[in-house]
Amino acid sequence: MSENAGQGMITLGTRGSALALVQAGMAEEALRAAWPGLEIQRRIIKTTGDRHTDVPLSEVAQAGSLDKGVFIKELEAALQEGEIDVAVHSLKDMPSVLEEGFAIVAVLPRASPRDALITKKEGGLSDLGKGATVATSSVRRQRLLQSLRPDLRVTDIRGNVPTRIRKLHESEEIDGLLLAQAGLSRLGLLRDGLVESEGKVTYVEELDEKRFVPAGGQGAVALEVRAGDAGTVSICEAVNDAESMLTVRAERSFLALLGAGCETPVGVIGKVMGKDDPGAVAGDLLMRAVLFEDGESEPLEGVVSGAREDAGGLAARLLAELKRGGEPEN
Repeated sequence: MSENAGQGMITLGTRGSALALVQAGMAEEALRAAWPGLEIQRRIIKTTGDRHTDVPLSEVAQAGSLDKGVFIKELEAALQEGEIDVAVHSLKDMPSVLEEGFAIVAVLPRASPRDALITKKEGGLSDLGKGATVATSSVRRQRLLQSLRPDLRVTDIRGNVPTRIRKLHESEEIDGLLLAQAGLSRLGLLRDGLVESEGKVTYVEELDEKRFVPAGGQGAVALEVRAGDAGTVSICEAVNDAESMLTVRAERSFLALLGAGCETPVGVIGKVMGKDDPGAVAGDLLMRAVLFEDGESEPLEGVVSGAREDAGGLAARLLAELKRGGEPEN
């Protein structure tokens, strides 16, 4: 914790995209509610991923450090230098194993982890015409889409959320766009099955996470700090959502065991089961994953469930289930 923080002030670092700024605002609001006397400053930091929006993310990562994460490197450097006290991240952008000296100490209440398909015409994935083109920058989304609809074409797309939607409207070649539903909701673009952006309307289909398994951590906003900064750790822990932290830790444990990087075509989702979930023990943690191997069009799949206190053990069981390639556990 910096000297300023010790006097009741902390500095939050964030990317400058519209979504990142909304998420930084969410973090500030939660911190002020928990600590009414806390003064919060915001610092916008441009990352490697923000500077190179004209090439695929895979190429950006290869030019820099794939495991470090093209959207977090500069934020962590600012943390290390004491320029900021807290880095606000979309958790799905973070590597599954952090470098020594950093820690995720809080996760805000998680929004929907699902992916959303935005289309110019009503009807969603099943009604896209044969040979239609869908845009996404995610290898996971590309592989899942091609496994469900091998007739579709996939093209890369970059830019923040409004920019991508604008490109969908302006392009005659692009018929659909895959994005995280959480981003659409947080930006206020999602209303009654429609996406309204810059005065134009498109249709949206929320994709079932059982078939279209999300990225680990998708929909979650993480607060990262210097591991030894006890004061800032204590401040941030006050806004942590326990259930969201439980599920994302389980997902990240699975990714770490797998050795997955930003360009690994893998999806994993954890869910604390409720009393109304069929065949489930209320309070148990259910984990589901898909993994595409090189040269394979169909993914390995697995589902496990068990006591939420054993999230790490569940992650290991899930990985073993995928490797066996047998029938998923109930």
